[in-house]
Amino acid sequence: MLAEIVALVVPPRCAACGAPSRRAADVLCAGCRRALPWLPAPCCPRCALPLAPPARHRCPARAAAFDAAWAAVAYDGAARDAMHALKFAGARPLARVMAAQLAASAPPGQLLGPGGRGGLALVAVPPHPVRRRARGFDPAELIATALARRTGLPLQRALRRSRAASHQLGASRASRRDPGRLHFTARGPAPPNVVLVDDVHTTGATLDACARALRDAGSHHVAVITWARTLDERLR
Repeated sequence: MLAEIVALVVPPRCAACGAPSRRAADVLCAGCRRALPWLPAPCCPRCALPLAPPARHRCPARAAAFDAAWAAVAYDGAARDAMHALKFAGARPLARVMAAQLAASAPPGQLLGPGGRGGLALVAVPPHPVRRRARGFDPAELIATALARRTGLPLQRALRRSRAASHQLGASRASRRDPGRLHFTARGPAPPNVVLVDDVHTTGATLDACARALRDAGSHHVAVITWARTLDERLR
């Protein structure tokens, strides 16, 4: 009832495009939902990029410390607008929408661990401390928390990020890949099987650094799941 009264005074709008929404619960309007650029199958199980003809696909994650990666949408169009609304406009309810889409569309077994083995936990990529203070929240943690509620998997804060590390936003491709920029350590013994959760998979450098820290702390299998994947590495 309260939401309906508020909607009369302040009509709900789509978090991505700003168009009026029919209901306060509709964080994304129908148009933006239809416009989401879902990643087509097949995608590379290592880097989550759509597979080009075999002779052209050179997986950028072939030497990464994580075992597998998957994403729901391409980081473009309506998906980019939605992510920007979450990260820069404080549209936190979008994290629940993204988690629901991840849980509904992830391939069979993606959230079960290798062979369905136990000891699986979700771990969110920790943000740069300066950026977390500026936002007041962490998008990856919001998505991971909502995903944990949806799947029943435990969410563990298994990683910490050094204050000395530079954040990735706005950095060049070469800088993003520089391992000296990224400093992650485990808070203690890591779960044997981990699903590493982040908002956007860009170069994979941050995910690789997190996976290495988890392996150093005892993880045997690390899979990566993100809501969005950039496509600019497809032919690299």
